[in-house]
Amino acid sequence: MVKLSSARYGKDNIRLLKVDRDATNPKLQYVHEFTIRVMLEGDIASAYTHADNGPVVTTDSMKNTTHILAKKNPVSPPELFASILGNHFVTTYEHIHKAFVHIVQHRWTRYAVDGVPHEHSFIRDGEEVRVVDAEVDESGEIIVSGGIADLLVLKSTGSAFHGYVQDKYTTLPETWDRIMSTAVDSNWKFKPFEDLEAVRSAVDSIEEAYQSARNITLKTFALDDSASVQATLFKMCKLILAANSLVTEVKYALPNKHYFEIDLSWFEGLKNTGEDAQVYAPQSNPNGLITATVSRDD
Repeated sequence: MVKLSSARYGKDNIRLLKVDRDATNPKLQYVHEFTIRVMLEGDIASAYTHADNGPVVTTDSMKNTTHILAKKNPVSPPELFASILGNHFVTTYEHIHKAFVHIVQHRWTRYAVDGVPHEHSFIRDGEEVRVVDAEVDESGEIIVSGGIADLLVLKSTGSAFHGYVQDKYTTLPETWDRIMSTAVDSNWKFKPFEDLEAVRSAVDSIEEAYQSARNITLKTFALDDSASVQATLFKMCKLILAANSLVTEVKYALPNKHYFEIDLSWFEGLKNTGEDAQVYAPQSNPNGLITATVSRDD
């Protein structure tokens, strides 16, 4: 005997770009490019167990709905649009009890021409993305999280690593000064929202949380005299929680991007280690991976 323990389905990799035009100056424009995933849960078991397509809202309809709601509603901040999209499915279809919306916002940054920000020209400013998740329940409650991913950072000094376990397996030398680099993957969860209107009312705070979390990440990375990635990560989390009362927990995943000194002493005694190091060998794999979740103790 078997049973269907859980089921969820949807549309992945829905692509869209929306152009917003300033009401008083149509040439002043803003662009928002997203990759979206919509997943649904509900009374859909018969589609799996009895080949009954009756309860299936097609994934093509999910794509169409996404495009239509993007036209009819604000898409910024993306946390609001994810909530609008999820709320549509649980309020339109009685047999759908939960919707899960995942949005990746691709970075387009306005650039300057002759020192003046251009009204409608943008540059893809690196591979960093903004990431949003919304879980919308038929009761109306919405759980929202925001985040950043693939934010590649490096500082050439101001990082150390020593005092760790030394045993017969250890070959890594201690260091009091090293290159520190990582691709930041961070996520922060908000207090549950009672309904969609509560999300609408909090859009300013939601956007502020994104801006402050990103700024705190960059500032702390730069200014912290880092004893380890773990220690710097914890400081970032504490600062984000202190700055944003709506945020209940913060997560980071920080892979080490290693740069090793190259010993060039074999060539005419050339010094390139310790305080003389200038030329490094970037490493790929294996790499350290440091993760943590920090939440309010209440």
